[in-house]
Amino acid sequence: MPLWLAIAVALLAAWAFYEHLLIPALRWMVTRPANQVIDDISHRLRIGIRPFQRTRRQALVHRLLTDPKVQQAAEQYAARHRTPLPAVLKKVERYAREIVPAFNAYLYFRIGYWLGRAIARTLYRVRLGYIDAAGIARIDPDATVVLVMNHRSNMDYVLAGFMAADQAALSYAVGEWARIWPLSALVRATGAYFVRRNSGDELYRRVLERYIVMATEAGVPQAVFPEGGLSRDGRMREPRLGVLDYMMRGFHLGGDRDLVFVPLGINYDRVLEDRTLLRSGEGQSTLQAIWATLRFLGRNLRLALRGEWYRYGYACVNFGPPLSMREYCRSRDLDFQRLSGEARKQAMGELGRELMQAVGRVVPVVPVAVMATVFVRHPERSLSELELKAEVAPLVATLEARGAHIYVPRGDFDYALSVGLRMLRLRKLVAEREGLYQARSSELELLRYYSNSISHFL
Repeated sequence: MPLWLAIAVALLAAWAFYEHLLIPALRWMVTRPANQVIDDISHRLRIGIRPFQRTRRQALVHRLLTDPKVQQAAEQYAARHRTPLPAVLKKVERYAREIVPAFNAYLYFRIGYWLGRAIARTLYRVRLGYIDAAGIARIDPDATVVLVMNHRSNMDYVLAGFMAADQAALSYAVGEWARIWPLSALVRATGAYFVRRNSGDELYRRVLERYIVMATEAGVPQAVFPEGGLSRDGRMREPRLGVLDYMMRGFHLGGDRDLVFVPLGINYDRVLEDRTLLRSGEGQSTLQAIWATLRFLGRNLRLALRGEWYRYGYACVNFGPPLSMREYCRSRDLDFQRLSGEARKQAMGELGRELMQAVGRVVPVVPVAVMATVFVRHPERSLSELELKAEVAPLVATLEARGAHIYVPRGDFDYALSVGLRMLRLRKLVAEREGLYQARSSELELLRYYSNSISHFL
C-alpha cells in the first residue's frame, strides 16, 4: 500500500474514532452524572428543572440565530451599517454564544451548592430571617418565578443560590466581571447568562432580549438585581428596567404560564467589598481595586494563621410576598404585550418602583446597621453601653412601626447590640476609651454605608 494512502486511511480512522467513539463517550461521562442528579432532585425541588434548562447549549444558540426577530434585527443592522449580512450573522452568533449558558445539574447541585454553602458559612452566620411561606406556597409550580433582589455584595449570588436551592435552580443575569476563564465556564455551567450592563449595541440588546424572552416563556426560574450593580454608598438604587422589560415581553396575560416576582432582601454585618465600593466613587482604577483586594486577602490570611480571624457577623435573607403579574395586570387593566412607546415606558417605571419598594420592605435590619445608625447620628458623642441601648430603643421602635424585619440573634436584643458593637470595634470603626464608645472620624463614611442599608425605613 502506498504511504500516502496509508496516511489517509489512518487519518480517516482517527477522525472516525474521535467523532463516533471519543466524543460520544466524553459526552456520556459529562451528562450521565447530571441526569442522575436531575432524577434524584426532581421530586425535592418545588419548581422542577425545565426542559429549556436541559436543552443542549448549541441547540439554544441555533434557536437564537434563527429567531425571526433576531434575523430581522440583523438585516436592519446590515442595511444601516452597510455591512454584509453574513458578517452581521457571525456577530449575532458571537453574542449568542456569549449569552447562552450551559446548565449542568451536577455542577449546580453537587458542586456549586456545596461550595456556596461552605463559603457562606465560613464567612458569615447565615440566617433566614423572614419568609412569606403561605404566599410562596400558593405559587403555581408551572409559573415562571423570578427573585428580585437588592445588590449589596458579590456574595449575593452565592447566598441567594444557597438559600433557594431547595426550591429551584436559579438562572442569574451576571455582569461582565465574571467573563474571565475559568470563572466564565463555571458561571455558565450553573445556568447564569452574561449581560453587558451598559451596552449601546442595538443588535446585542436584541439578542439578549430574545434569550430572556425564551427563558421566561419556558418557565426558567431566574434571579435579577434591578439596581443593575452594587450599591456604592449602601443605599438602594433606582431600578434599571432593561432585563425586567425583557421578562415582561416573555409574559402573556392570556397564556398558560404566570410570571411571579418574589422580593428577596439581603443584608450583612460586613460587606466584603465595602471599602472598595466607597472608593469606586472616587475614580479608583482597576489596578487599585485589585491591589486593595489582595491586601484584604493577605490581612485576613495573617489573622487566620495567628488564630485571630473571626467570621464577619450575620448575613440575613428575607423572602417577601410574591407578586403575580397576572393579578397585577388584571387589577390595573394592563397588557404589556399591547403597550409600546411612552405608555410602556411609564408602565414599566411603575412596575419597577413597586418591585423595588417590595424588596426594600424585606431588607433585613441586622445588628451592625442598627449600631452604625446610632454612631452616625451622634458622631462626636462618647457613649456608654447603657446610653447606646437607650439610643437604640426609639430607633428600633421606629423600624418596627414602619414594618421592618429586624433580625435579633437568639431572640435577645442585648446580645444583638453587643454583637453589632463588637463588629464595629473589631474593625476599628469605633474607638473605646474607659468604657465609652465613639465613632472614629476617619471611618464615618464607612459607618454611613452600613447605616444607609436601612435608611429607607427611617
